[in-house]
Amino acid sequence: MSILSHHHHHQAATIRHRHNHHNRRHDHRVYCAVTTQITTRPKPEPLVIKTTPLLTPPRADDPSLKSTWSHRAWVASGCGTVLASLASTVIGSYDSHIWLEPVLSGFIGYLFADLGSGVYHWGIDNYGDASTPVFGSQIDAFQGHHKWPWTITKRQFANNLHALARVITYTVLPIDLVFHDQPVVMGFVGMAGGCIMFSQQFHAWAHGTKSKLPAAVVALQEAGVLVSRSQHGAHHQQPYNNNYCIVSGVWNRFLDENKVFEALEMVLYFKLGLRPRSWSEPNSDWTEEVEESPGTYLP
Repeated sequence: MSILSHHHHHQAATIRHRHNHHNRRHDHRVYCAVTTQITTRPKPEPLVIKTTPLLTPPRADDPSLKSTWSHRAWVASGCGTVLASLASTVIGSYDSHIWLEPVLSGFIGYLFADLGSGVYHWGIDNYGDASTPVFGSQIDAFQGHHKWPWTITKRQFANNLHALARVITYTVLPIDLVFHDQPVVMGFVGMAGGCIMFSQQFHAWAHGTKSKLPAAVVALQEAGVLVSRSQHGAHHQQPYNNNYCIVSGVWNRFLDENKVFEALEMVLYFKLGLRPRSWSEPNSDWTEEVEESPGTYLP
């Protein structure tokens, strides 16, 4: 056996067999080659630890809290559609000489808006995350709101309302065009649409300081027409699973005492396996941080 080397290691073995057959001699040589590949070990890359920056609340002068012309345009559009609904209600009531039915339908619309705000608020507080389609940004924003609730008082008016104003424009405008001659329908749509669009402003006022709020707003809060500061303040305290309605808050007592949302959570859990966030112990995402340097309220 011999070993041959040319950049690679070769090992050769010769086996000789001798056979006598008819006085003839045969030699058989078998060559076995073993090749060992030399691989180059890659140089180790330096270990890089990626860290996620800590989230911080926006400053009072943060551009994300300011209103843009696009925001103002959507709010103007939303207000226009709501006013068109209410105008159709008045004109239709005058022409048909009926007033009680449109007024009652408007009151029902007001109650519907408060209930709807509670159901929606409960849903985005407890389910989904920032990656959820359509609602992800709002879910993320409401989670941040639990941590820094006072930032909503620093949002300018159109900045705070533009998202809902866009929804109201797309929803109410077609209804205005189809049912403009039916004052009862328009009464419900106009009041419900207006309260839903302005619910975020009612929400902001519920976080405002009494001395910095307009006197009319304080009076409406104390009368129960708008959600009060004390009632909504209970939502931002443990166990964070009550007082979800943010228009007038008139539904909060009924929903909480009858455990309506808890029943819905059980249904979703057993049917779909969805566990609400309110079932978990409050963590840093729910715990409110105190404002270090109080800012001014931006109307």
